Amino acid sequence: MKKLLLLIAICSISTSAFSQFPMGGFGKKKEAIKGFIAGELIDSITKQPVAYATIVLKKEGSDKEVNGVLSEDNGKFRLSDIPADKYDMYISFLGYDEKVIQVETTPAKPDLNVDPIFLKPANYVLDQVEITDQRALTEIKVDKLVFNAEQDASISGGDATEVLRKVPLLSVDYDGNVSLRGSQNLRILINGKPSGMFSSNVADALKMIPADEIKQVEVITTPSAKYDAEGAGGIINIITKKKTADGYSGSVSASVGNRQNNATASLNGAKGRFGVNANGSVFYSNPADAINTFKRVDTINSLQRVLEQNGTTNNTRLGFRGTAGMFYDFNAYNSLNTSFSTRGFSFNSDGTLDGSLTDPIFNNGYNFTRTSGGVNGRSGYDWSTDYKKTFEEKDREFTLAFQLSGDQNDADNNILQTYTNGIFPTRDELIYNDGDNLETTFQADYVHPFANAMKLEVGAKTVLRNIDSDYTYSIKNNGSYQIDQARSNAFNYNQNVVAGYASLTFLIKKFSVIAGVRYERTSIAGDFEEGQETVKPDPYQNILPNLIISRSLKNFQTLKLSYNQRIQRPSLIYINPFQNSVDSLNIQVGNPTLTPEIVHQVDLSYNTFIKGFGIFSSLYYKYTEDIIQQLLAINANGVGFNTFENVGINNSVGLNIFATKNVNAFTLRGGFNLGTFNYSSKLAEVAVTNPKGYEYNVNFGGTVNLPKDFKIDFFGFFRSPRFTIQGKQPNFSIYGLGIKKEFPKIKASLGIRVIEPFNEYKYFNSNQSGNGFNLESSFGIPFRSVGVSFDYRFGNLKFKERKTSIKNNDLLQGGDGQQQGGGATGGGN
Repeated sequence: MKKLLLLIAICSISTSAFSQFPMGGFGKKKEAIKGFIAGELIDSITKQPVAYATIVLKKEGSDKEVNGVLSEDNGKFRLSDIPADKYDMYISFLGYDEKVIQVETTPAKPDLNVDPIFLKPANYVLDQVEITDQRALTEIKVDKLVFNAEQDASISGGDATEVLRKVPLLSVDYDGNVSLRGSQNLRILINGKPSGMFSSNVADALKMIPADEIKQVEVITTPSAKYDAEGAGGIINIITKKKTADGYSGSVSASVGNRQNNATASLNGAKGRFGVNANGSVFYSNPADAINTFKRVDTINSLQRVLEQNGTTNNTRLGFRGTAGMFYDFNAYNSLNTSFSTRGFSFNSDGTLDGSLTDPIFNNGYNFTRTSGGVNGRSGYDWSTDYKKTFEEKDREFTLAFQLSGDQNDADNNILQTYTNGIFPTRDELIYNDGDNLETTFQADYVHPFANAMKLEVGAKTVLRNIDSDYTYSIKNNGSYQIDQARSNAFNYNQNVVAGYASLTFLIKKFSVIAGVRYERTSIAGDFEEGQETVKPDPYQNILPNLIISRSLKNFQTLKLSYNQRIQRPSLIYINPFQNSVDSLNIQVGNPTLTPEIVHQVDLSYNTFIKGFGIFSSLYYKYTEDIIQQLLAINANGVGFNTFENVGINNSVGLNIFATKNVNAFTLRGGFNLGTFNYSSKLAEVAVTNPKGYEYNVNFGGTVNLPKDFKIDFFGFFRSPRFTIQGKQPNFSIYGLGIKKEFPKIKASLGIRVIEPFNEYKYFNSNQSGNGFNLESSFGIPFRSVGVSFDYRFGNLKFKERKTSIKNNDLLQGGDGQQQGGGATGGGN
């Protein structure tokens, strides 16, 4: 009898405890009645709607937040799933006095439409800020910075490279390589998802995306545990104008210029719970001549050997990109989303150069002339499918996602090299390299909300990568080309990543906290088809913590402290063992034995709004192990080999600041980034040419809204030289202007943009030095650019965005955000 009573007591206690545990919602008491609270915000002076203001609902007399939203473009807002009760509703926005009103809903009347709410402009900014119904160019959120590209007239007709040059915190060099806080180790996403297009050459991939397709760019400097551990410098998410609507809509646009030409078209349609969308674009870059100079001096046996090359290369680009998507909502809790994109890109180059090798050891050297032609083709696809299940409990959701991504990178080159003194026979070769990258991803994520604004996110993921590089050298002999078996081969490389994470978001008094940890295990295997050694290092495991603590202060001030640890795996361009010997005295080759970089970062940021100025500032420290950099070594025959190595350690301290100022119809923006570097080499044979120093970039820009729907945007950017262990890469600057005229009645716009009107050509100088050598090179490219663009839109629909699930931010490529302070601050480059 005692045992029976004890068993009943244990079961009773267990049942009681289980019924109170929120996971899964078992035993949770459901609210009997839920409704909505809706209203409209209006400027008390101008009587215009107030867009993007923050509305927060709290229980009467409590600091507990029940719900919150931003007002729409027309000033209207709607808070859904509100239990019947008494509430205090807080409304705030930059340039307005905060307002609090009391509201009440009852079981008998759960839905409430409040009277129009008039916001009074704050006296201290009334003469300095113009409130408009347009989204600010730059928005600051808890874990990211958002650049609203569609608001900028000066990017029309360009490509993604030109958009990123204007994003605060980012720096883009002359060749299109992107860096954040001095690091090019970034992960770039398209609509929150990875793309195989970035698996090899990021600069070329960005040129495949027309600027007119881009809606926003998100910069995430301190990713939480739910993001892949890759992207040591941070994550860039490019959001395109992908929309769905109840009905149909579309747009067409075109741009013609002396440098670039493109055309895009889109069509969107939806009926009820089903929707489709499609988008296509083509682009063409006019032929342009690049001027190259090269001088390398090395010392052997106390004697100097000099290699000089000078020539001109003619380049053209042609490409396309297409996307199609479909979604279906089975009911209010289950939905399916699938999308497919394809792309193609060709880069053709034909050049001639004259060279000489002065060699006191080998017959005093020789002279040569080389003509070359190259066809570099890239193509690929991304297919993803997501299933999402939501629940009655707000913010609780479960997703399953699958993605298949393929990228093909083929380079075909022909070389004819003759020697003036006949010391060598004519070199007539064909060099082919076909690279394929296939990625398969499976992912599951679960989000569970708790009381008091607490939220738990957990997930698991696996990424299976297969990279193949097939390279063939053919030599002309007796009138026909024959394969050189000694230099031809194929390399197969597999990289499999298994990961899991947990991230908890919660409040401690007035502090918002995101704390998480991510585990990743990586296994690698590579082998050559013919006679060379297999590459199979031991699998490596990483436990990567992160912590973000944010505090909102008075007068729209925010203070944030964060720490995260990340890794940076090398992608195809770094590991490809193909020896690119178009220039037989300056060979490029990858290194399949590279290990990932490991980065520790601490970041302290402060955002405020003072006397009409919106200011974002960040002080950070980064410690990077096993840095991957390209190194040059020269052999006894005067052949230089450029390859990648894990060279050592870097300590870096930096400061980011950018600010905005609104004055009537003007918006001015500007900022800078200053960062130090402190290199130490772990390779005994590599001398550190630049052990310590600093790098910086400066940007400025502005917008002028004129009468009759005219708009002017201007920008400028300067970046100091970038230093590596062995050398210095060129500085870079650019400036431009764009003018756009809107025609609201016909939903069209006409624009013109001018880039560098006073510089037909720009020249970029580099130098590199190491054990016994010094190299100086320069190249010049046409830079003055003028273009005209036209855009036409049809349809009159309310659009909605659909979120994505897979985010493979995880190869070296050369937390939930909340609107703070009730509004956005502008900024940009």
